[in-house]
Amino acid sequence: FTNIINALQAIDKTYSNSEMVRKILRCFPRSWMKKVTAIEEAKNLNVLPLEDLLGSLMTHELSMQKKDDDEEKEKKKKKKKKIIALKSSLIEDSVDDEELALITQKFK
Repeated sequence: FTNIINALQAIDKTYSNSEMVRKILRCFPRSWMKKVTAIEEAKNLNVLPLEDLLGSLMTHELSMQKKDDDEEKEKKKKKKKKIIALKSSLIEDSVDDEELALITQKFK
């Protein structure tokens, strides 16, 4: 956006700060509408510096990315957990207590 604005200034076409702020806010997709609405209602767009707007949007983007990363990690964690159910039966073999204790230790 700033490259385009600078190129337009080179051919003597300039926009005011508030026009640039409004143009940026209009170009966002639907997923960003909550943030755009919050900025429009909380700030005076006539005096909001372009740098402040860009900083706010970049911060929001980073927090959204962090949240997505956290959700992805949580999904991977849940997939790794496996539940094992063992069927038990009563077998009367000649397994002594020491062998049973050894098997139990190895199982744990």
